[in-house]
Amino acid sequence: MHTLNIGHLSTVYHTSFILMGTDWLKKAGIHANWRLFASGPDIVKAFRNKELDLGYIGLPPAIIGIDKCIPIICVAGGHVEGTVLIARRGYRTWEDMGDIRSVLSQFDGKTIGSPPAGSIHDVIIKDAIEKAGLDINVKNFPWTDFVLEAMVDKEVDAAVGTPSLAVAAARGCDAIIVIPPHVLWPYNPSYGIVLRKELIRDPDIITDFLKIHEKASNFIRKKTDEAAKIVSNVSGIVDEDFVIQAYSISPKYCAALSSGFVDSTMAFVPVLHRLKYISRTLSENEIFDYSLINDIHKENPHYETTH
Repeated sequence: MHTLNIGHLSTVYHTSFILMGTDWLKKAGIHANWRLFASGPDIVKAFRNKELDLGYIGLPPAIIGIDKCIPIICVAGGHVEGTVLIARRGYRTWEDMGDIRSVLSQFDGKTIGSPPAGSIHDVIIKDAIEKAGLDINVKNFPWTDFVLEAMVDKEVDAAVGTPSLAVAAARGCDAIIVIPPHVLWPYNPSYGIVLRKELIRDPDIITDFLKIHEKASNFIRKKTDEAAKIVSNVSGIVDEDFVIQAYSISPKYCAALSSGFVDSTMAFVPVLHRLKYISRTLSENEIFDYSLINDIHKENPHYETTH
């Protein structure tokens, strides 16, 4: 039995919850030590401290870590378009107004809540605000749960985060999605599988893990109700309908490193540099290693496939 120390988030549409709720890894001879983290940047810190072998993480925090010489690399995809902007009912939506700047202008002089600085959500909203030329404060919180509490308590006027946050806020304070995920940053790499780089030299256990990760991605797309039941049981907090709603807001799941996933990731590099999160422009081969996933995922990517 091989052991993997895996960092994961509370995001219900990551395959981590499926793998925790099934015996698929055990049958492949893998024992997983799962560790829950508040955010992607926290997972990067754990990699820096050599506490993890593998992590579920948005790509911008991983890029920031690579820039700081943390020896990690992305070896597979997972999901795209996992960032939405939400606000209380009464604000106009992108469907109403037709462009991002018009929607954001409603929050000029106000505050948008976000997960921590350096998270994919933080980077996306700060880039959008800067491009719009608006005076909007971004208030960062260490946990997404705190973003939700700030929305409920009217501490912030809007919030950026995952589809799960959108579902929770709809229930908690009748919030609505004002900019949907496919608009805010098309194909944004909401999470991929990031690996401690030296494990590339002994790939068998990682290859087995990635096969199961792809199986779980397909399971979410094809057997959504069954997947939601597993996730609900594992989390012990959210019901099945909550998970199904989160899945449906952005149903783009796959393990492949598609051209769209990679191109969108690389588009973050100059933004991260401009926002002073990284010190230089990183190259594609510093961020990605395709060798393992290309051996496993030979068919076309499934991000645009819902069955």
